[in-house]
Amino acid sequence: MRKIVSSINLREDRLPPGQKWISSPIVYDIVQELPDWDIKSYTFKVFGLVKNPLELSYEEMLKMPAVELVADFHCVTRWSVKDIQWEGVPTKYILELAKPEEKAKFVMIHCLEGYTTNIPIEYLLEEDTILAYRMNGQVLPRRHGYPLRLVLPKLYAWKSAKYVWGMEFMEKDKPGFWEQRGYNMRGDPWREERYW
Repeated sequence: MRKIVSSINLREDRLPPGQKWISSPIVYDIVQELPDWDIKSYTFKVFGLVKNPLELSYEEMLKMPAVELVADFHCVTRWSVKDIQWEGVPTKYILELAKPEEKAKFVMIHCLEGYTTNIPIEYLLEEDTILAYRMNGQVLPRRHGYPLRLVLPKLYAWKSAKYVWGMEFMEKDKPGFWEQRGYNMRGDPWREERYW
């Protein structure tokens, strides 16, 4: 398919309140050691309240329409990184394929190491929300989320889940991993929606 290329940078007030710029992102994980997963058996799934559930291989994801995205990255722990380059599939395109039901208002992102995070569906319709498989011109590094990372620049980085295997469409919001531990249910950096 034809590759769509776009370069998006966020707002004029690039640095949200309470943040400071650093040169590169700090890696956090919820497990000490990442499990080994075989990319040949990897399947990305879209399920729940959708009319057309999806099961796609990594290779099939790489063949979908893609965008290049340049966006700032804001961590809830008060650091930000400018101009990270990503490449991947727009989540809006995934939604067009899956056709969420009208009552689907939220999405739970599921990850290979057990992480989850909840997203209001409208954020997945933004043009700068993607499922990334490349970062700064290279295949997405393992510790940065290989094989797929949700990149959602309008929210704090814990919403940009790593090692994504699935999107579950839901009628009602429910907390993911960090939200169960006191993090805000939405996480807007410009409103400092850090914790409950």
